Amino acid sequence: MTFYCSQNHLNAADSRFCRICGEPLPKQASPKPITGLLGWRYKVLSELGQGGFGRTYLAQDANRFNESCVLKEFAPQVEGEAALQKAEELFEREAGTLYQLQHPQIPRFRELFRAEWQGRDRLFLVQDYVEGQTYQEISQTRQQQGRSFSEAEVTELLLQLLPVLDYIHTAGVIHRDISPDNLILRQSDRLPVLIDYGGVKQVAARVASISQRVQAPVVQPGAITRLGKLGYAPAEQLDHGEVHPHSDLYALAVTSLVLLTGQEPQTLFTSKGDRTRWQRSLHLSPRLTQVLTKMLDPYPDRRYQSAPEVMQALGNAIEFQPSGQPGQPAIPAFTPDPATRVVSPARARTMPMLPAAKPNLPTPTARKQADSRWRSLAGLVLLFGMIGVGWWAGVKWLAPALRSKLPEIIRSTGNQAKPIVKSSPSTSQEPNFSQSEQSRKQQIQDRQNQLGIDSPFLVNLVNQTFYAKHPELNGQKLGTGTAEARLRTEWDELALQSLDQLQGLSAEARSRLGQYTAENVRDRQAAAAQLNLSGRALNDLTDAQFFHWFPAVSRQGNLLNQPVGQVWQAIALDKLKALRSSETLERIEFPAENFSHQVSGTLNPGQSKAYLANFTQNQALQLKLRAAGSTRLSMYPPSSKASALLEDSTNTNWSGTLTETGLYEITIVADGKDAVNYTLDLAAADEMTVNPGAVPEN
Repeated sequence: MTFYCSQNHLNAADSRFCRICGEPLPKQASPKPITGLLGWRYKVLSELGQGGFGRTYLAQDANRFNESCVLKEFAPQVEGEAALQKAEELFEREAGTLYQLQHPQIPRFRELFRAEWQGRDRLFLVQDYVEGQTYQEISQTRQQQGRSFSEAEVTELLLQLLPVLDYIHTAGVIHRDISPDNLILRQSDRLPVLIDYGGVKQVAARVASISQRVQAPVVQPGAITRLGKLGYAPAEQLDHGEVHPHSDLYALAVTSLVLLTGQEPQTLFTSKGDRTRWQRSLHLSPRLTQVLTKMLDPYPDRRYQSAPEVMQALGNAIEFQPSGQPGQPAIPAFTPDPATRVVSPARARTMPMLPAAKPNLPTPTARKQADSRWRSLAGLVLLFGMIGVGWWAGVKWLAPALRSKLPEIIRSTGNQAKPIVKSSPSTSQEPNFSQSEQSRKQQIQDRQNQLGIDSPFLVNLVNQTFYAKHPELNGQKLGTGTAEARLRTEWDELALQSLDQLQGLSAEARSRLGQYTAENVRDRQAAAAQLNLSGRALNDLTDAQFFHWFPAVSRQGNLLNQPVGQVWQAIALDKLKALRSSETLERIEFPAENFSHQVSGTLNPGQSKAYLANFTQNQALQLKLRAAGSTRLSMYPPSSKASALLEDSTNTNWSGTLTETGLYEITIVADGKDAVNYTLDLAAADEMTVNPGAVPEN
């Protein structure tokens, strides 16, 4: 039996300390055997291990010819029904992400279902199972034999894994935990498979802190969910929880060096951060040395930013193919010893169930064997077709009779679980609270769970406003007695107001509150540039919504260093999506032979609109905004380094001679409490009499 520490590092059952992070490991109690069929379908055969969210079991699927599969039990150690429901929501959300990943070298997610076990309902995640060995096991076996992976083998491994990383990164998923024990050499086709995605582990890490989070108003630092193995994950991931595609590439480079040397990362790199120490003892080709060095650069901006960049740097895979028929797909040059090829149940992993790849059989005898296998496969296809007809008949006529006996099945795309009735956390912890205050705090908890808002972030956000209004409190924690009931009421009302505002964000933007970084700002600006829009224009649109929600916040302060700055970043993420969909971005095209054009629209309070118009150098431009309400107008030249012609201005007229050729940006934002109907008139000509500069509207 194997189990995991709180950071999800795999350890042997007799280990006292984690082999990766050194955390003391508690003694594990033997679980009660599972008898019967879970969910009227799955027969549990043995326990495979234990993770941060529960135990993992090897099972058989009775509905699919007793196919082997893996069940991951979700049984977090949290207190209170509210915390449990929040944990289940996180787990179901992550299951939906796994469901979207469909790649032959990624474990295939089957379903998420609920079943009763040990007197209570539990969630189980189901994935396919296949035999294979982890690269950690293969490496350990080789070390015992006095050898390690060769450069050709590691290069081949990189070329087989990089397309997998490119696939998940394009889908917006970061693995977070690449290491030799999360890579399996699949026995059926000898391809590496990437397992144990960090998303589920991140849920486990977040769940571990849910029951410990503060329910009363108190200053708390923002929580960061850090995930990754020490030595494998880059510093920004371990220290700040920041993950990007290049974070996975960094971990893949460390994994490659571990396989090449048989040494752990702690011995490959110095404590002072020297990432080139390995070059003194490991002599590789200049190409691979250069690639690994760049993947390991301590400065994230200097690493390869995507998997295709690494593939291009490595060159054509044909250079590293083992000898064989020309054009034959590359096959790993290594083969574990026969004695080590059988996988023990304790080291089993979840895999996509795929047909075996066609082997390299150059001899006539081998070709006859292959032909025989294909004939057998055709017979199996016919057999499965007949079984499918029988299954359809069973569903058509027998399902109605059995449906009442089957448990409720919960899938990521199906019905959600029934809501759990929650008791107020204040009832047991704060007996002095009145019934109305308990109800109010329960309302905050319910709204927070419904919106998926991180609890520490909400506390910090409300505290910022509350203590700004009460500087005399000097940030001290509010008491629970009747003397401070009025202050607690005010805090709760601010919390409800904040939740009402945050409801206006998208679910994705809300889920990241408390985790945005300065690098996210740069990423969004780069994305806006692809739309020919500068960061200044994106900021205008973001500010419009933000200061409508938070009018008391100073426009002069550094928002990014404040809890409320997380809301600003969330708004910016949604504004970028609106720009991409052309909802808030419009290109102004002058009709043929015309020197003037007019656009109009309506903006609700806090809304904004961006326009792009192409002008040439030395053209004379007249711009006039007519609006029935308060607005702010900005106009930026094509060069981002040039000064704005108008910036966040209440002036509604501008005229002058343009000094650059290119796309000019115009933003209009509603700056009042009422909706604004506006009309924007533009006139441009090579010769025009104008009065330069902004002209206030009379």
